[in-house]
Parts: sequence; C-alpha cells; structure tokens
Amino acid sequence: MSKTPNGHSIIQAFEQFSPKKYAMEGDKIGLQIGNLNKPVQKVMVTLDVLESVVDEAIEKQVDLIIAHHPPIFRALKTVTEDSAAGKIVTKCIKHDLAVYVAHTNLDIAVGGVNDLLASALQLTDIKVLAPTQEDKLKKLITFVPSTHVEQVREAISQAGAGHIGNYSHCTYSTIGEGTFLPLDGSQPFIGASGALERVQEHKLETIIPSSIEKRVVNALLKSHPYEEVAYDIIPLENKGEIIGLGRIGKLPSKMSLKEFAQHTKNTLEVDNVRVVGNLETVVEKVAVVGGDGNKYIYDAKFAGADVYVTGDLYFHTAHDAMSLGLNVVDPGHYAEKIMKQGVKRKMEQFASQLNWEVELIVSETNTDPFQFL
Repeated sequence: MSKTPNGHSIIQAFEQFSPKKYAMEGDKIGLQIGNLNKPVQKVMVTLDVLESVVDEAIEKQVDLIIAHHPPIFRALKTVTEDSAAGKIVTKCIKHDLAVYVAHTNLDIAVGGVNDLLASALQLTDIKVLAPTQEDKLKKLITFVPSTHVEQVREAISQAGAGHIGNYSHCTYSTIGEGTFLPLDGSQPFIGASGALERVQEHKLETIIPSSIEKRVVNALLKSHPYEEVAYDIIPLENKGEIIGLGRIGKLPSKMSLKEFAQHTKNTLEVDNVRVVGNLETVVEKVAVVGGDGNKYIYDAKFAGADVYVTGDLYFHTAHDAMSLGLNVVDPGHYAEKIMKQGVKRKMEQFASQLNWEVELIVSETNTDPFQFL
C-alpha cells in the first residue's frame, strides 16, 4: 500500500545518495528554509532558487524544493521583502514551502553532477579528478541462527553491504554453536528464561563502506530474529572508494577540439561554448568539473587531460591553461542544469523502492542569467 512520505523521510533517502559529509568545508547545504516535519506530496528539483522558481513551485503546489545552488549563501542580517533573498524566504514561509540544498556534496556524489556531465559527454573509464576523501572500509560480523541466515544476508546485501568491484552479496559464513541464557524480563526468540540455550548459528561476515554503516546495521537489526543482536564492526586497512570533485575519462573516439566543442554543445544542451586552444588539436582524454572549476586546471593537466570542460572560466585562468598546453571548453555554469533530471530519476527510484505516493517534477524556469546576441 502506497504512503505519503514526510519531508524527513525524503531527505534521509536523498542523503543516502548525496550525504552531507561529502560537502566541502564551509559549504551552505541542508535545509535552508521551512520545515520537513510535514507530509510531502510533491517535490520539485531545481538548479537555482530564484523568486521566479519559488513562484513556479507555489503555482504547482510543491511542498519541498531540492536545489543545487543555495538561495542563502551569505548570512542575512534581516529577512524583509526589500531584498531578493528576503522575498524568497518570505514567500516560502508564507506558502509552507521547504527548501533543501545539496551543493558540493551533490557534485562529489557517485551519480551526482559530475558523473552526470561525464556520462552526457559519453566518457568511458571514468575516474575522480580531484580526490577529497576516501570512503573507509569496515568488516561487519554477526551471528545468525541457521534458519534465518539467508534472510539476514539478503537484507544487509540489499542495504549495500558486500559490494566488491562489480560483485554484490559478497559474504562469508561458518557454522558454529552459540550459547545464551535468557534472564528474567527477556523475551527470547529461542529458548526460555532461566535455561541455557545452545543454537546452531552462522558467523556471517561481509564488508561495508563507512558511509552506509548506519543503513546496513539498521537492515541487520530489522531482519535478525533475536531480541538482542550480537555484531562486530572492525575498521580495515583495505583501500575504500575514492570520492572527490570532477571526473576524467576518455571519449569513445578521438576528435578535433572544434568537433569536441560542438559535441559539448549538443550533449550538454547549451547554446554556446567558449574555447581555449588550437581548434585542430586532436583530443581524447577529457576532464570535467561542473560549475566554476577554475582552481582545478592543474589537476586536469597533471591527470593527462587533453581538454578540460568547466564553467565560469576566468580570463587569467584561460592564459594559465594556454601556458600549460591545456585545451578548455567552457559551456557555462548553467550546464549544471543536468542535475535536475538526474536527481529526479534517483528520487523516483527511492520512491518506488519505499512505496511512496509522491510526485517528483523538475523546475521549468530558465535561471540562466546570460543571453547571447
């Protein structure tokens, strides 16, 4: 039976995909306006939260906005309708419209902005361009009666445990004997109070990334038959997944810089691009950073990129790229609009899995401030 989720449930699911801890230090993320403690029937995904976007959300009776760019980036001394930010906050509060922001955490997330851009550019063999952190690995060990071992194995695997490379459900189990003596006040699944019980159990072991530890443990506790579940979590020295800003990969086939610039326009659906470099240069290895990626030109060069795709390229940074021999294609900051459909698809997957009755839409308002004549 379908159910209407509340705002907290929606954001908890979203943060499995794009956790706050991925965000760069000082970034303005999370709930910025309104209240999540309410039923949410309609969610709108947007790149920016301008007054025109808020008007669109009000007209479409949206309960929650998920945005990439924060409407409140600097502290507000006052909240009045005399300022653009004040108008946005006031309208949202009046219409019980919550605004949640995922900025650099969504840039970094697997399947987030930079992966969406790399995929749209048809890159292969994609890797992180500028690592920010490692998702440390841990070993989960638990003890399950033989009658329920498959139930528990499936539950923790579905929660994300046991992923190694292109394999899922990676676990190891050994059979042994567990003993326990239920004390007064206990309600044992097996045995009786005051009597020592011996049970054939499986010691079930698997590997989990730190980022999903809470989710896997919750799945373990819900699926395990025992009143008190015994489990160990042990930090490992094995290398975990590297996460970070930007992506680098290869084109399916080489092309000239001029052809690649046109390819970028077509695949990212932008009207114009700025190009730095000799248009006849052959390119194959491509680095990409959504938004303003000026500070990562050296990362792109040292990673071996033939061409770097990023927005808001500064005049002097373009000179630096030229001196490095790095070609650059700038599709503008608004190319990040690709996140609207990407986040919508991801949240639709969560809604289907959790049997939510919620409508997900993308903002149709054009928030690109630039026109080209």
